[in-house]
Amino acid sequence: MKLDTEQASFSQLLISGTLIHEADFEAMRERLGIKARPQVVIVLSIDRYLDLALDKPLEWSIKIGQVLVEAVFESITLPFLWLWVGEGVLAVLLELQSVQSVEPSYKQITYGMVRKIQNFVDTKGFSVSAGIGSYYEDPYKLHLSYFEAKESLINRFFQGNRMIFQYEGQRSIQEERAKPVTHEEKIELLSRVRIGDEEGSIAYLVELLESLSGSYKHNIDLFKSEAYDLILSLSRMVVDLGGNASEILSENARMLQDLYSTIRYDKFVMKMCAYWRKLAKQVSDDHALEVSPIVRSAIVYIREHHQDKMLLKEIAQHCYLSPHYFAHLFKKEAGESFVNFLNKVRIEKAVYMLEKTGLTMQEIAERVGFQDANYFARKFKMIMGCSPTDYRLSAQC
Repeated sequence: MKLDTEQASFSQLLISGTLIHEADFEAMRERLGIKARPQVVIVLSIDRYLDLALDKPLEWSIKIGQVLVEAVFESITLPFLWLWVGEGVLAVLLELQSVQSVEPSYKQITYGMVRKIQNFVDTKGFSVSAGIGSYYEDPYKLHLSYFEAKESLINRFFQGNRMIFQYEGQRSIQEERAKPVTHEEKIELLSRVRIGDEEGSIAYLVELLESLSGSYKHNIDLFKSEAYDLILSLSRMVVDLGGNASEILSENARMLQDLYSTIRYDKFVMKMCAYWRKLAKQVSDDHALEVSPIVRSAIVYIREHHQDKMLLKEIAQHCYLSPHYFAHLFKKEAGESFVNFLNKVRIEKAVYMLEKTGLTMQEIAERVGFQDANYFARKFKMIMGCSPTDYRLSAQC
């Protein structure tokens, strides 16, 4: 079961589509003594391989690879070739001999073989998922089967481990933009960062990603594209607020590449939230005050719940203090009353919405926590020195 380098090289030429530039298929096959004449490619991927391999020695990677290869030899009785095409990813080039390309015969056979491989490795403490390409009689088209097998594995992104995916051809999926991130949702997300609500922005980010996963469950590229756009929007905000542009662009490139190669939804969300927190922290740090942990907890709570009706008694209870003592402590450390601080947070968010949206004054008022547009306008003028309408006009100049 050791890798035959000549067979591996031949297999690589087949799945890359470059054999046509090198030699005649039959002539090279005969010269190398290769018996298999493959028509289908199966790609086997060890589930969560990168997580499993973390901090493991080289010997572990070799052993788990040997187990997968053993499973292939134990489960497949037809002629085949094999080679490693990535860490934890094995390609099997299978000859189906007398089996015709007519469905469902070849699909049933390949599916059954993969199930045997899965059952074998299950007993060894890990699992594999598989993508199965289409049948191609012409060996010079086998690279298409390999591409299809890899593409079908993309579906594992939302569905988990120990899966088998058979290529379905050009699916007639309607444009899956039933619920992309709207401009208003994006502004709500970024405005939470703008006011220093780091945790609130991450919680809202997770909600948006969950919504996107439902809209784009058949098109991972569109899902990731929407997610990338959110990161780039936050990056632009951080740069506009004084962040280091070259450093952020460099980090963005690294992170987007990492996200592109991530094959599990939960891992994707975890990585994106971690990076979002890193960027958002650059903004929240600018809002940081030198206060005690108790008052800091109150400030975080205010920023997270600024849209809700909020009473002094409620905040005091959150901090396990009496309303009177909390009011005294907050004003002493924050430099202003709880009510004034809350209104400034709301107005800061309103400023961003006036700059970035065409929402009416009533809509903005409600989104930042004021139920009455007139009261909102009075508080806005008190803090900003002009009316919301005048501010919007000046911002558009």
